[in-house]
Amino acid sequence: MAGQGDLQELLRMLTARKVPMMAAMSHVKALQSSNLRSIEQIAAAPLDSVKSAMSDAKLAKSLHAACKSYGKKATKRPAADSTSPNAKRSRLEPHKRDLDYSSMTPDELELSLSLPLVEDEDAIQATTVVTNRAPLVLAFAVELLRLTMPEQPPSSRLSLAQAVVSANSRAKAVSLGIDKAPVTGGEEQIPEGQPTVRVLGRDIPVLKRSGYAWSPEGAKSQESEPGTGSAPGEAPRRQNTWRAGQRLTSKSSIFIAHAASLTSSSQRTGLVTQLMAEKPHLETATHNAWAARTSYGNSPLVQEASFDDGESGCGAFILGVMREADVKNTVVVLTRWYGGVMLGPDRWRLMRECVNEALLSQRRTSTLSGEAVWALDPQDDKPATSTVGMAIHRPEGARNYLLRSFASEEDGSGAGKKAMTAAASNDDRQEKLGRVLGAIRLLYASWNGVLGREELDRRAWSWYVATRPDVEAGPSGWGAKGRLRLSKILELRRKEG
Repeated sequence: MAGQGDLQELLRMLTARKVPMMAAMSHVKALQSSNLRSIEQIAAAPLDSVKSAMSDAKLAKSLHAACKSYGKKATKRPAADSTSPNAKRSRLEPHKRDLDYSSMTPDELELSLSLPLVEDEDAIQATTVVTNRAPLVLAFAVELLRLTMPEQPPSSRLSLAQAVVSANSRAKAVSLGIDKAPVTGGEEQIPEGQPTVRVLGRDIPVLKRSGYAWSPEGAKSQESEPGTGSAPGEAPRRQNTWRAGQRLTSKSSIFIAHAASLTSSSQRTGLVTQLMAEKPHLETATHNAWAARTSYGNSPLVQEASFDDGESGCGAFILGVMREADVKNTVVVLTRWYGGVMLGPDRWRLMRECVNEALLSQRRTSTLSGEAVWALDPQDDKPATSTVGMAIHRPEGARNYLLRSFASEEDGSGAGKKAMTAAASNDDRQEKLGRVLGAIRLLYASWNGVLGREELDRRAWSWYVATRPDVEAGPSGWGAKGRLRLSKILELRRKEG
């Protein structure tokens, strides 16, 4: 079976022969249908088999020769460590036109939106890039969404991230007097009832992508805790009523909260019993405190109940958090495995974040029904014809922007410096983007599990502000480029201990 690297290299070979990306993906699919799934298999196959699969004799002959040549080059050069900063990576080609989503399978679409990633710390530490601020916001948002909305496919994350960049750019343009404020005053108004998600502190209107199913390699459950899946041979479990927040850890103590909807206080006991049956490892915890709030119809009266389970004051604290958020007809279970060290006041912060995380997860699930989304573009009054039917922030546009936006200081821009060729410049920018994304991923990874998703989203903007390139203030700095030392991003990582 071909790996993702082989698929990307095949796409690169085809697009290098001036085959549009959509046609290239169709050719790859046709080859796969003929059991020619890898470069090695194509090189070893008779030319007639390749021609038969592709229905384009000239292109088939060229690709067949390229695959044979690729194999010979691979045997001549020593195997490179893919994690090495000097290892040669497959070039990711930008999309030259809007993609036709209806003609692609979800996996084909997600593959076509691949981004480079370099996590070699030494290479990142030594790297300085030249860029403007908008693509850095985009990079911070794309990597953030991997953690805060892991259920969303990469195409949705790119769309949402681009929406953040566009909203931020419009707001900045208005503040500088470059653009006029909306007639409604302030920011663009989101129509009442339109689903939204929050990214980098901004509410983004979204459109559900009904029935979109993607299968990422090594896909994980939305919850990061053990013991949540069905055992081999076990019948699939019913739809989960409970929604989990993110696990948080401090000094060996582990916290996690679950939230579920209920319509009557009499359902509480059954729901908690169901949670423990579905996730028996929760019963090994030191404490399983809970709180519930229920109301009836339009009555202003709210019935409340709580239980500490040995975690002094926890039940009442959960109720307080629920009151602040005006949450009703919900039960929350907060679980703690005590790590042997008293946490002091930090215990309340962790509890609050856990409860808010679970409530946020529950709200997002009830609003979006767990579906993938597109970010709507209210500024696009002439959307390109597409199967979406509404103006959206297109993921291929966001990807193209990232691929071209991070350059070396030696990209031929200085006096007396020899300019790179276009191909070398593109390869270099792709490498630099991989290092930018790698730096941001390492930053987020250091805080993941310590901060909840909501707090991580809040802090991400401040991290961007702390590292963004310095440019001249005012309209003259609009769109200007500056230097970005990636070591500044790594310096924001959480210090151990």
